[in-house]
Amino acid sequence: MSFDDNVAIRVDGVSKVFQVYDNPKNRLKQAIYPKVQRALRLGEHKYYNEFSALDNVSFEIRKGETVGIVGRNGSGKSTILQIICGTLSQTTGIVETSGRVAALLELGSGFNPEFTGRENVFMNAAILGLTKEETKSRFDSIVSFADIGNFIDQPVKSYSSGMVVRLAFAVSINVDPEILVIDEALSVGDEKFQRKCFSRLEELKRRGTTILFVSHSGPQVIELCDRAILMDYGEKLIEGNSKEVIGHYQRLLYATEDKSPSIRADIVELSKAKSGDVEELDLYNTSSAVTEIRQANMSDSSRKKESMEDCFDENLKPTSTIAYEPNGAVISAPYIYSKDGRKVNNLIPREKYVYRYRVRFTKSAENVRFGMLIKTLSGLELGGAHTANSFIEAIPAVKKGEAYIVEFAFNCNLTQGVYFMNAGAVGTVDGEETHLHRLLDVQMFRVLPSMENLSTAIVDFGCVPNIVSSQ
Repeated sequence: MSFDDNVAIRVDGVSKVFQVYDNPKNRLKQAIYPKVQRALRLGEHKYYNEFSALDNVSFEIRKGETVGIVGRNGSGKSTILQIICGTLSQTTGIVETSGRVAALLELGSGFNPEFTGRENVFMNAAILGLTKEETKSRFDSIVSFADIGNFIDQPVKSYSSGMVVRLAFAVSINVDPEILVIDEALSVGDEKFQRKCFSRLEELKRRGTTILFVSHSGPQVIELCDRAILMDYGEKLIEGNSKEVIGHYQRLLYATEDKSPSIRADIVELSKAKSGDVEELDLYNTSSAVTEIRQANMSDSSRKKESMEDCFDENLKPTSTIAYEPNGAVISAPYIYSKDGRKVNNLIPREKYVYRYRVRFTKSAENVRFGMLIKTLSGLELGGAHTANSFIEAIPAVKKGEAYIVEFAFNCNLTQGVYFMNAGAVGTVDGEETHLHRLLDVQMFRVLPSMENLSTAIVDFGCVPNIVSSQ
């Protein structure tokens, strides 16, 4: 892996091994005895066990990219971020960064709890490379963004966790970082603050800031990141299109314990088949199928005559479908139907349709509920529904061998474009609530262009424009 001027972060063959001690005595022995053993030429004895947190991890992030890292707890996400930021040293491998790095890692990391918020702002800004004068000129912007009021002159130890994150984030984004590293920090705080954070991140992206983002939120990664990296047990499993990687992550996350190893192996094989080339990994967005879809969405004159007739196109099939391992049920025949019962996947804006699928149960289950979800081409979750809000409203018990037809009526309040649908069944098996079966991107549909519809963006809110003369 070569390093060039367009690369902001280079991670090459990085491994990290921690020494784990059973008790404090062994830690003291390890600090003293090996020196004695070497002096006396005795066989060296280790008083610790080794834990491999990272195993030969390699990737590159180009300048201006926003990349998400996802994975189950203990997969090594935070460890690799700490190594990139320089707060932790790798055991082997090379890490190189190009540009000023600002990091939001653990809550309050870098803050002195005895210092006031004001004092911590100046201290952290200095660590990130700002002079005292530069910090003074940006101080009001930092305080305004953090929105913690008079607490700015109170010791940080009196802050709530949300206030600490507010202040830390405000400092990080106001030092004009060339590389911004965020580790789950945005999961803290109310919706209003989170929206403000993501708005600022979008602004940094437009400025060309490189952003490395760790989150357990699939929709956040899909919406914010250009691509994503999936890690598990300290290894990089796959990298590429955010939507595709999140699909594999969720498939692994919700897998049963006995199926998890085989799913993990499938993901690794898929990664090998794609030869590790990031440009080639984005197969979904560059596939001929999507090219045809995009061409089909062009509202040229040759299509206007048929644009307002809902119909079924056999070639309009998703290539990004990800199926969870069945765990008590099997979903089949997911299709959209018109009001008169026709199977369709070319829909008319503002018309009503029914999404229907069949569920056959291979195990007895309790508290059974079903769901659906509609997403954009990029994977942004637009909305959906489930059949019950609680166990009380759920189907109390389903026997092995039974089958249900599930229907979701919906209004096609979307503008012209291509969209994807999920299907899922949840229930309690052997006393544990679980996904009985789940299919991601199992169906796709096209919303046809309408010359009469003046809606913009994605969702059609049924806005009725009106211009009133002021005279």
